[in-house]
Amino acid sequence: MATGDIVLPLDVSATRPILEQIANKWTVLILNVLCTQPARFNDLKRRLDGITHKALSDALKRLERAGLISRRVLPTQPIGVEYTITRLGGSLRDPFAALYSWSLENGAELERAQSSYDASRLEDRE
Repeated sequence: MATGDIVLPLDVSATRPILEQIANKWTVLILNVLCTQPARFNDLKRRLDGITHKALSDALKRLERAGLISRRVLPTQPIGVEYTITRLGGSLRDPFAALYSWSLENGAELERAQSSYDASRLEDRE
């Protein structure tokens, strides 16, 4: 093992259920939006290009159930709902920011690797 390697215990049974809840694309993006300020449903939908009404609704319910966000009914007409990140959800800010930054920094390289792989698979078929 090289100097500076990080050794993590591999406890799949303990971490898998948690990672399944927080490591999907919409969870990461929703929490990144809510880290900056509370938002209403339609504001979240506008800011998360490509998310469907159902996918957003389901994700918000999962996040609320997990204690990562809170939901507050606003006394407006029509009734509005505002979502806010909780302390627990906020604790994911730094890891998600690192993941987001990594995505921006390495996205092009990832796409090149995928294209190279796909091209080699096509050559293998021919």
